[in-house]
Amino acid sequence: MDPVTATAVSPLTSIVIVFVVVVVITAIAFSVYTILFPVQTAADRLEQLTAAAETGEVQVDITGLRDPTPLELIAARLGALAQSRGDQIDADTEKLIKALKHAGYKNRRALDIFLGTRVAGALLLPVAISPIAFVMEIQAVAFAMVIAMAIGYYAPLIVLTNQAQNRQGELLRSFPDALDLLVSSVESGLSLDQAFRRVAHEMRTVAPGLAREFTFVNSEISAGVERLIALRHLEERTGLEEVRSLVNMLAQSERFGSSIADSLRVYSHVAREKRMSRAEELAGQVGSKLTIVMIIFFLPVLMLILLVPSVIRMFFEG
Repeated sequence: MDPVTATAVSPLTSIVIVFVVVVVITAIAFSVYTILFPVQTAADRLEQLTAAAETGEVQVDITGLRDPTPLELIAARLGALAQSRGDQIDADTEKLIKALKHAGYKNRRALDIFLGTRVAGALLLPVAISPIAFVMEIQAVAFAMVIAMAIGYYAPLIVLTNQAQNRQGELLRSFPDALDLLVSSVESGLSLDQAFRRVAHEMRTVAPGLAREFTFVNSEISAGVERLIALRHLEERTGLEEVRSLVNMLAQSERFGSSIADSLRVYSHVAREKRMSRAEELAGQVGSKLTIVMIIFFLPVLMLILLVPSVIRMFFEG
């Protein structure tokens, strides 16, 4: 059989693939049009104006006050389509919300944008590789599209998890230094709120991420949020066990009337010891990691250096 005939796609298969691509592109274009030119009724406007009053909760939203870009609106609409419309948030959605907070995404539409990115990736990657249908068999094309759809859907989750872990590691590295500065500020006579403001100002060049989080705490307190609630929000945004312990320690100090400076001094000492223990743990893992690197990279080169001269001698002198 001719190889070209064997690998070519039948006319019916080509028509089906082209039809699917056209339908997907048309659906995306329609979604873009409805997002950029929405039809908003009076009931929708009234619901937006009265949503905050019906909940009865006062929330301080520091970010997300700017008008969303068209790309954010598109991703938010796709994410709203992918998200469950139920009143109860399931466990997976709750994990995604926490991961977005830990990664530093504070936009009000962060969840919808993330879900829309996953849906768009799952739809666009198969469309991007659709031209291979004209040079490959239908089974290979179907398998490649399924793989592309899986990559487009799960790759944003992998990237988000990596970003959250990197950000938590960055915050954790500078947290003991911020505690030392917080202890010095409180012991010098500043109040706890002024100490947080001072730490945020002094740490903005060394640890901008942690300084930004402390600035959010100061902004919430200035807006009328209770200090413990603002610190709980800090705990939710960072997801660090050390921050949770700090918030619990400050809550107990205020409840029982103990000295905040003494409590901070003790906890700062504990935080430094934890950082030293983490450094020692990482140093202990260097040997095993180097062993893997040596087996993969050094051992083959060493074997070539030892065996190649013997092989050459055997072939040319034999």
